[in-house]
Amino acid sequence: MLINCHSYFSLRYGTLSTEDLTDMLAQNEYDVAVLTDINNSSGVFPFVQSCRDKGITPIVGMEYRTGDRLLYIGIAKNEAGFGELNQLVSTANLSKAPLPDFPPSFNNAFVVYPYGTRPINRLRENEYIGVKPSDLPQIVMEPRSNYDRYVILWPVTVKGPKDFVLHQQLRAVDHNTIFSKLTTEMYAKLDDVMPSRAKLINTYQMYPEIIQGTEKLLAQCSFNFDFEIVRNKKFFTGNGHDDRILLERYTMTGLERRYGKKNKEALGRVQKELRIIDDLNFSSYFLITHDIVRYAASRDFQYVGRGSGANSIVAYCLGITDVCPIELDLYFERFLNPKRKTPPDFDVDFSWRDRDEIFEYIFNRYQTKHTALMGAMSTFKDRSVIRELGKVYGLPKEDIDLLIKNPGMAQNYPDVVEKIIEAYEQLADYPNQRTIHACGVLISEDPITNYTALDLPPKGFPTAHIDMHVAEQIHFEKFDILSQRGLGHIKDCIQIIKDNRGEAVDISNPKKLFFDPKIQKELREANTLGCFYIESPAMRQLLTKLRCDTYLVLVAASSVIRPGVASSGMMKAYIERHRDPAITEYLHPIMEQQLKETYGVMVYQEDVIKIGHYFGGLDLADADVLRRMMSGKTRSAKHMAEIRDKYFNHCQQVGHPEDVAKEVWRQMESFAGYSFSKAHSASFAVESFQSLYLKAYYPIEFMVSVVNNYGGFYDRRTYLHEATKAGAIVHVPCVNKSFMQTTLEGIDIYLGFDYMKDLESHTVETLLSVRETQGKFISLEDFVLRTGISIQQVKILIRAGAFSFTGKVKTNLMWEAHWVCASVERSTPPQLFGTQVTFPKLPVFEYSLVEHLYDEIEILSVPVSGTYFDFLKTDFRGDVMAADLGKYVGKVVRMVGEYVNYKPVKTKQGQIMMFFTFLDVNKNFFDTVHFPDSLANWTFQGAGVYLVEGTVTEEFECYSLTVKRFAKIPIKQNPKNITTNEKELLNLRPRATQQIANDSK
Repeated sequence: MLINCHSYFSLRYGTLSTEDLTDMLAQNEYDVAVLTDINNSSGVFPFVQSCRDKGITPIVGMEYRTGDRLLYIGIAKNEAGFGELNQLVSTANLSKAPLPDFPPSFNNAFVVYPYGTRPINRLRENEYIGVKPSDLPQIVMEPRSNYDRYVILWPVTVKGPKDFVLHQQLRAVDHNTIFSKLTTEMYAKLDDVMPSRAKLINTYQMYPEIIQGTEKLLAQCSFNFDFEIVRNKKFFTGNGHDDRILLERYTMTGLERRYGKKNKEALGRVQKELRIIDDLNFSSYFLITHDIVRYAASRDFQYVGRGSGANSIVAYCLGITDVCPIELDLYFERFLNPKRKTPPDFDVDFSWRDRDEIFEYIFNRYQTKHTALMGAMSTFKDRSVIRELGKVYGLPKEDIDLLIKNPGMAQNYPDVVEKIIEAYEQLADYPNQRTIHACGVLISEDPITNYTALDLPPKGFPTAHIDMHVAEQIHFEKFDILSQRGLGHIKDCIQIIKDNRGEAVDISNPKKLFFDPKIQKELREANTLGCFYIESPAMRQLLTKLRCDTYLVLVAASSVIRPGVASSGMMKAYIERHRDPAITEYLHPIMEQQLKETYGVMVYQEDVIKIGHYFGGLDLADADVLRRMMSGKTRSAKHMAEIRDKYFNHCQQVGHPEDVAKEVWRQMESFAGYSFSKAHSASFAVESFQSLYLKAYYPIEFMVSVVNNYGGFYDRRTYLHEATKAGAIVHVPCVNKSFMQTTLEGIDIYLGFDYMKDLESHTVETLLSVRETQGKFISLEDFVLRTGISIQQVKILIRAGAFSFTGKVKTNLMWEAHWVCASVERSTPPQLFGTQVTFPKLPVFEYSLVEHLYDEIEILSVPVSGTYFDFLKTDFRGDVMAADLGKYVGKVVRMVGEYVNYKPVKTKQGQIMMFFTFLDVNKNFFDTVHFPDSLANWTFQGAGVYLVEGTVTEEFECYSLTVKRFAKIPIKQNPKNITTNEKELLNLRPRATQQIANDSK
């Protein structure tokens, strides 16, 4: 009888989760109800499932509003009606138009207008008037014939009075206003609380026609949604038979390309996989993924197929992945098996520059009405909640900041603070705003609006209201189309090599790279800056400790580096055994047989499958279910107990010692959720080798490509350091040489205009256009007269050094710029071409290196003409260089380093410690460890150069400094006035630095 229930998916309005709502329906003895969230379909399927679990008949609908004005309520007669309701709000969202005051004519949905907004004689056959309890006194004098078109309208929004305050707070957040300025139109009525069924009937007992009309309406509605049917596009070709034949043909062609004509093992595995894929109706999913990557290849887009999909030899033969599952002993069951209850998906990475074109292809190829980006839900959490609520109650920013840092210290406004903290606790993980999943795409057999309404966010592609969890619940297999900068590095580097050297580079067959001695040397020495996944300080340390120089060891390293593996002690055990295999001890011969490659240490998720199967007697499908359960991806205590019983019963039957069986189970249980799949690690390692090949043979081109993709783990300054180590000469932007992005001529790197702060895009467009059509500029005067660029923009170019080709000092150029611009303005009428400018005689000014560096840091964020070391007042560069740390293990040394980055971590006691990376004056990295006691007295002071004192430590030939003291070194003052930004950037602790220096003498 309730046709207007809101959940908290009525964003910033409702306060009830779908579980809370269905619990209340059951408690109040309702056997049917309608969920009508405001302009939103996100909660429909969780609501339907929860109702069915509680024996309630779910009906779905939607409440349509423009701002605070309720237009009408739509109630679906069936699944087709749900699609019509979704289509209405989707049309408005996609066209950025307001909802119509009156809906279109629905074939499978009812419409209910609020009382007083639609004359009865204007109602269509499927339209009704909703009468609230407050409307009853107004209908007493109406003819009873009107009652036939009336239905009960008792909105449900909150649990009770306490929740009503929360509802008002949400409305204030939504309106971005303070609580005291809320008006009654902005929020629900105080009595929008669920009544008992008896109370509802009693309220309307004088109007039996209205009760009967409501029951009649609901009796015509149902939502018999089948959660077991796969929703994806069923067929690639149009029917299942042709899909199977086409997939087999593509796969067999790829099999010959990958393995030749006589590989029986590969053929047998291909035939087995094709049978399973066909049995589970996955042929279309494989063919669509193949179609996407085939399009990418036709456009010369770099891509990487990764994740568990790389366990499939069919995917390898189709070119979706470059990981051979036979070579790496990967299990197809890790990706797809008959017992897998949740759909798998392919993860395919593209360059961040190319991904939008891939999206465009998918939407065009598979039709917009069948395709959508996966939605996601941004929730209220952490400090953002307090900040929003603080604004609701009008708190000053400084008080909000204090409240966020330490709620117990906020002494002002105690009553308000109490309300904020209470709401903060209530709002934990409440939906806040719809947003976009990082990479998921849905391709539906039926129109996508049959299952979800759509938004059009700034990304520009229709986006579903459902998230990945709901999509999985209703059996949508999403396509994960990811982006990363690493592939942009590779693609751009290949083009730069072609432009700069005239060489064509082919890395499409990565296997040939695995045995290249030059690449192996770079890997062993951890010379991996800029290379995908292997450039971070932690990864470079791990490569050093492992003496890694092979593909298989790099695959292992990609998984071993995962935080869970490292913290469990498995990383240390793996390193020790890899360096000295003789110390390896195996729990059982089967562990040796199955995990010999990794010295008895479980490194990959697949290891759980292998051990569960070969040691525990589970079939491969059950072993994968075990892995998923242990990693928290599915939660069924009953199924887990069944598998556990199978495991221990098998161990007992075959005579495994009980203590060994328990220890193996413990290891699987503690490990499964903390690692990559081997296929995932292998895919990453392939891309790492491709990056490393380019870095080893074309280091300057590679670093330019990294810079143009806006870096990786480090900032662009660090990559420019690396380029100069490889022999490059880095130049500031030049009006005659530079483009928007950084370019390379031989070994000369010209920074792009995109480095320059406050340089307008119009300036760059004009500059490049004039240079292209009329030739290079011969002087500053020539530049100003031909481009007409404003004096403000010219000054930025001068300070950046963009006119250094003139050979004139910046100060002289500034005088000339003002004189030329003023001369142009004085001409009547103002003109550019043909203007003759006579300059007064100027003295030759001086401009120091420090002045250049300050200009470059302010405008380019990078000191190009020198380094941060050139700022220092002292010539001291440290007692020890990074390359010599191995000679000083156990000794206290002083080093001088330019800050690169840091990583904070929590100790077991909950205190903060930090790991820093610095560059010494020779541009070599060194790493430091800062324990809480050191950080208490010697804190980080931002970018700059530091004097660091500490003890040299060594672990597996990897050296670092355990810091006792460190402080920023004083720098030379800018001969010109130093700006506030410069002061902040180059903040100093000269006394602290001097103390370290004096104490160490």
